[in-house]
Amino acid sequence: MQLWERYHVAESVEQALGWLADYGGAAQIVAGGTDLLLEIQQGSHPKAAALVDITRVPELTSIHTEADVLTLGAGVTHNAIVAHAVIRAQATCLAESCGVVGGPQVRNVATIGGNVAHALPAADGTLSLVALDAQAEIASPEGRTWLPIGDLFLGAGKSRVNPARELITRFRFKLAAAAEASAFKRIMRPQGVALPILGCAAWVQLDAGRERFTAVRLVIAPTAPTPLRAAEVESFLIGKSATAETLQAAADLARQTLTARTSKYRATAEYRSEMIALLARDALTTALERAVSGEVIPIIGG
Repeated sequence: MQLWERYHVAESVEQALGWLADYGGAAQIVAGGTDLLLEIQQGSHPKAAALVDITRVPELTSIHTEADVLTLGAGVTHNAIVAHAVIRAQATCLAESCGVVGGPQVRNVATIGGNVAHALPAADGTLSLVALDAQAEIASPEGRTWLPIGDLFLGAGKSRVNPARELITRFRFKLAAAAEASAFKRIMRPQGVALPILGCAAWVQLDAGRERFTAVRLVIAPTAPTPLRAAEVESFLIGKSATAETLQAAADLARQTLTARTSKYRATAEYRSEMIALLARDALTTALERAVSGEVIPIIGG
């Protein structure tokens, strides 16, 4: 079965955008292809007149830091993220979330840009980027624009990025400073492709004495059509003592304010509601411990 008619390998973002324009919406960007090729093969995505391969575009596969900001190419693979020392130390939740995507073969080729472009509310890497308050750079024929990553999602599987004429090129976010840290936790079915029942990314900032929360970002998904932050839980924690009792109260609030529906592929609403509290408590506890100690925890994956 022929899944496409023509295959182009771009050497620059501008060349990739040019081919998209030439095919008038009938071409498709491909990097790892771990989702796209299966979707075309299974008939859930229309056959492409052309695939535009972006894996050889240097800026899309680079990771660099400047001052306290890390810029991450959209074509960077999950395993490359897991292996990156700065990400592991100062954006730990992203390394942890990328380390549980699929299996080793998938992580070798699947890219962070593809994870975000699919706009699925349970996408592990996406959750961590939201918790890190990342921005995404979108390239189009008109130029490039940086947007808050949350603005990219319109609904489950619906992205603001127009695949017929636009391309996600890079992400950027501030790295953790002293008294700041993050963590990612996930509950999943062990069978098959390890579909996540729920995922949780947490980022915390403590005061100078490392005794109280001064800022918190928490994402638990899928609990909505898009990967939303748990705003009520975040607000509750600001100014509170960094204690086990506070975290338990925050976890209880997460269970009360977030809703997870029954899914035949994931679990019942009742079970997932209990897991919301468990994940919130565990992710926040781990992030807190890291912010207090400053230790880099070994990450399984890659």
